[in-house]
Amino acid sequence: MEATANINGGVKDDHHNRPPINGPTNPMVTPLLTDLYQFTMAYAYWKASKHNDRAVFDLYFRRNPFGGEYTVFAGLEECIRFIANFRLSKEEIAFVRECLSPTCEDGFFDYLGGINCSDVEVYAIAEGSVVFPKVPLMRIEGPVAVVQLLETPFVNLINFASLVTTNAARHRFVAGKNKLLLEFGLRRAQGPDGGVGASRYCYMGGFDATSNCAAGKLFGIPLRGTHSHAFVSSFTGPDEITERSLKSQDGCRVCKDFVDLTRVWLDKLKRLSSSEGVFGETNKSELAAFVSYALAFPDNFLALVDTYDVMRSGVPNFCAVALALNDMGYKAKGVRLDSGDLAYLSCQARKFFHTVEKEFHIPGFGKINITASNDLNEETLDALNKQGHEVDSFGIGTNLVTCFAQPALGCVFKLVEINNQPRIKLSEDISKVSIPCKKRSFRLYGKEGYALVDIMSGENEPPPKEGQRILCRHPFNESKRAYVVPQHVEELMKCYWPGSADKAREELPTLEQIRKNCMKQLDQMRTDHMRILNPTPYKVSVSAKLYEFIHFLWLNEAPVGELQ
Repeated sequence: MEATANINGGVKDDHHNRPPINGPTNPMVTPLLTDLYQFTMAYAYWKASKHNDRAVFDLYFRRNPFGGEYTVFAGLEECIRFIANFRLSKEEIAFVRECLSPTCEDGFFDYLGGINCSDVEVYAIAEGSVVFPKVPLMRIEGPVAVVQLLETPFVNLINFASLVTTNAARHRFVAGKNKLLLEFGLRRAQGPDGGVGASRYCYMGGFDATSNCAAGKLFGIPLRGTHSHAFVSSFTGPDEITERSLKSQDGCRVCKDFVDLTRVWLDKLKRLSSSEGVFGETNKSELAAFVSYALAFPDNFLALVDTYDVMRSGVPNFCAVALALNDMGYKAKGVRLDSGDLAYLSCQARKFFHTVEKEFHIPGFGKINITASNDLNEETLDALNKQGHEVDSFGIGTNLVTCFAQPALGCVFKLVEINNQPRIKLSEDISKVSIPCKKRSFRLYGKEGYALVDIMSGENEPPPKEGQRILCRHPFNESKRAYVVPQHVEELMKCYWPGSADKAREELPTLEQIRKNCMKQLDQMRTDHMRILNPTPYKVSVSAKLYEFIHFLWLNEAPVGELQ
């Protein structure tokens, strides 16, 4: 999937002399990536001469995922790439014609051939930001028929991206800032696009590298990977190794038989450990595999040590090869544990490494990296922390990229205003009642620099000001209210796509910039909002004026029952 513009080319921003925006990363993201009812509604709007009515839609979600109290917003860049290149081809229009009723008039298909997003405006929270339920992630304004055609692709592009970025951020929070997090989920991901997207958004959410080569090429994400159990078990013994020589790291020496050098060190380790009873005879085929891999990658030797027995074979064999590499000027990278009691085994391996460092006077050997994998998730990371462990890096796959704990975020796309008339969606379920009208959103910060509350207000209301007390009200519960004196006020939504309007737009940041923004945002959240068990709910509010308007409109729109 090359990140190139689609067949219609990018849309030039004439007002600001900016270059075209490339098309979506995934070539499957086209105007046909939508639900049929978007086209049936578009025809009905057109038939009723309502297709150019100016509509405002909010894209938001109703509940935080994974039982938590925060979400990370992602997918915005792909939405902007999509609308910047939105145009239906003749072939796509012909397909839509086949799908709709034969009674649909030809003029509608001529209309489809002429639409683009030059009359659409998109305002959004910055990608990588920490966000909360009910607060619009995006506000989309434009002709109602066109904006409806954007609904399904926008929700699709935001849903999984935000979900997996949040999942990555949660894993980062539990692991801690100093651990290396590696995303190993491609083989278990939901298809190629799910795998590539997961790698991108896990990196955005705080992971350090991926095993996914396609994502590395597309997005510049650092790659990591060594070998599997199959590589280890494919060897039967050292006799298979025919090329045994190894040039030293400085190029000045050559070891003619690196296998023999490794055996010498293994014998030394046996004598060292005999009094402790750590190991006797190690697995020779495993040793052969480690030696072979070290000969291939002497400057990047990391061994998977649990194919046979971690402490009786894997770790001693690794140390023998690592010490032989040390003689030749190389430093081994570390070991990976993929099964067993990870806390116990990591501590035992670390103890063995420290013994080797002390007995053979090899500075830094005791700090060799230990990586753990094996179906890790938030709960296992938390359990490892509580037990005590010596793991430096975690390789996480299935539970991360599939969002096994919760498969969907549940974003919605609701009409809040049409032709300057506010609209509301009512429901017996309060969580499904929408907040009407075009709004502005602000984040209010307290004295310690932490976010206190998000507040929504009408577009024309004066914004909150630093040092001035403001009443924050729960949108639907009249008894939940509080005065806040913010020390800092941040407006959340900015213009990312002005269409043909002469307005400045935000530049799309790089993946690295989004990742940094995400880390900064997470640092500005109180830890009680972030914790796994019983996190404190973050407050989302509306202004007093907007509260009154919501309930006025609610009463106006709700039918009055009659008892007989």
